[in-house]
Amino acid sequence: MTMWWETPSLHLPCWARAFKSTTLMTIQATAPALFSRRHLLTCEGLTAPEITSLLDLADHAAELNRQVNKKRDVLRGRTLINLFFEASTRTQASFELAGKRLGADVMNMNVSTSSVQKGETLIDTAMTLNAMRPDMIVVRHHAAGAVELLSQKVDCSVINAGDGAHEHPTQALLDALTIRRAKGRIAGLTVAICGDILHSRVARSNIHLFNTLGARVRLVAPSTLLPTGIERLGAEVFTDMWKGLEGADIVMMLRLQRERMQGNYVPSTREYYHFFGLDQEKLAQARPDALIMHPGPMNRGVEIASAIADHSRSVIRDQVEMGVAVRMAVLEALARKLPNH
Repeated sequence: MTMWWETPSLHLPCWARAFKSTTLMTIQATAPALFSRRHLLTCEGLTAPEITSLLDLADHAAELNRQVNKKRDVLRGRTLINLFFEASTRTQASFELAGKRLGADVMNMNVSTSSVQKGETLIDTAMTLNAMRPDMIVVRHHAAGAVELLSQKVDCSVINAGDGAHEHPTQALLDALTIRRAKGRIAGLTVAICGDILHSRVARSNIHLFNTLGARVRLVAPSTLLPTGIERLGAEVFTDMWKGLEGADIVMMLRLQRERMQGNYVPSTREYYHFFGLDQEKLAQARPDALIMHPGPMNRGVEIASAIADHSRSVIRDQVEMGVAVRMAVLEALARKLPNH
């Protein structure tokens, strides 16, 4: 039986829609603060209760985002700076939207026209921004470890929006939320992450997070795109995609990150697609109800067939929607640790 809070708001009378929206906001305001960290820099070391508390908060944000009135004021008076040293569409836009929906003042810093391009160091940039007294800074940087270094130099909360090939924690959280909403659970599921594992920060964050939540993680890639010793992170490794997808509940595709490659890692995109591109034949090795995922941007015809990207079991667009909800949850959770004076 569908409960009232699971019924789409469009199908509820006006009084019920108002009651539902108010109730969800009350639940959010009184949700237990199990996430008590100052920064979100990595998925490594996060506990299952911490992850679950963020996913629960994001679940409520996802419902709020489907209402006509999407705005809340939990970050009213707070300042959020988006500092992206690498180009981004989904992540930067979703952090901006998340901050504004929570009532924050949001500034997007254009690094291409900033003092960084004039030779200013990361530390000098951090000190300059710190003097502006922001409450939170979202950082994407091309060097692994750069975000953690910056977090040591500022007084505000810092969120890692991707640092080199190291980690991308909010992407892993939104992947987990998408799966949990579609499957009802994460524990016990088999998640196959396929593609350019070597250069993928998404893969590393997902390995840490899904292992913590009790899923079984598989990595599927040619040997040239597998980091040495990656199995020590707690994942099974396959260089045969047909075998790697056998019985998988989730098939997560990754793009070839040519901007990080120095040298030839695959003979050609055509050959790569033949052996490691997700098509109907390879997808048939997974479970009949397997979900198809991709963090984006997609290279259709390279790592995934166009028909598969648009398949009825694809939740790629759901991932984009859940990205805003997860980033709202992270901002709200971190705001609880900010001083109130």
